[in-house]
Amino acid sequence: MRKFVAGSSYAAPRNLQLARVLVVHGDLAPRLALQTILQAGGYAVDAAATPSEALTKLDEGRYDLVLSEAELKPGEHHAGRNVLAYARVKDYHPATAVITAARRLPTRSNSRQQFSVYAENLPLLLGKVAELIGLRASRRYRPLRQAV
Repeated sequence: MRKFVAGSSYAAPRNLQLARVLVVHGDLAPRLALQTILQAGGYAVDAAATPSEALTKLDEGRYDLVLSEAELKPGEHHAGRNVLAYARVKDYHPATAVITAARRLPTRSNSRQQFSVYAENLPLLLGKVAELIGLRASRRYRPLRQAV
């Protein structure tokens, strides 16, 4: 067990691996807010401002969850969804979700995971992120079927 000594920095054990999250948002303020919230929630977070930056990060790293705004720039209605589609075909299969700073999301019956981000929803946000990462882990590590 490590002992804390005043004045020294405490480092987490090296074998501790935090769930990695990629946040893709075209606006600086929401991107930084999400990054800060998720880091405070115990996640390792990378952020991207553009689709090309997000694709580069997806190629260079492995993420447990990718969160992307649907419309990264005005007029690019599907850019964020295209980033999520690219993430879904990666060999490590991260969980994906659309995020928005708007209070209401367009509802579609066939929509994937979606949730909004605003101040009073922080516990809900962190709970949803944990749920998505947990669902991804359960899909990835299914128990073997018993032979009959």
